Amino acid sequence: MRIASRVIGGVLAVTLLSQLTACGSIFYPDRRGQIDGKIDPTIAVLDAVGLLFYVIPGLIAFGVDFATGAIYFEPGKTAQVAPEKLQEAIGADGKVDNAKLQTIIQKETGRTLPLDDPRMIQFKGSVQQLASLGLQPAA
Repeated sequence: MRIASRVIGGVLAVTLLSQLTACGSIFYPDRRGQIDGKIDPTIAVLDAVGLLFYVIPGLIAFGVDFATGAIYFEPGKTAQVAPEKLQEAIGADGKVDNAKLQTIIQKETGRTLPLDDPRMIQFKGSVQQLASLGLQPAA
């Protein structure tokens, strides 16, 4: 009997604590700082579930998500760089120079990407992908 009450108390505490931190701020930390936009229905529903079961934490979740802007969709920012300009970042041995690539991307798009981040995962492309862009394999 004692173990069951401890488990229930622990689950309740974790649930309340997670609602206090707000769903959108946890799931999409990169959305913080927005002041308006289209509301993400997924985050709104998750906050509403918190409101349904736990009124005060649900209100706090909504308040935090609206205050931080995490409840809004990201604005539709897209940027493209012509494949020909990216050729400058490929060395003679066929390897991509991240510093040159970062400079090209920043110059063309105005955005800085953390290409030197150790958590970045690089995927190798295929010959078919290069052909679809009109490029020839050069290594």
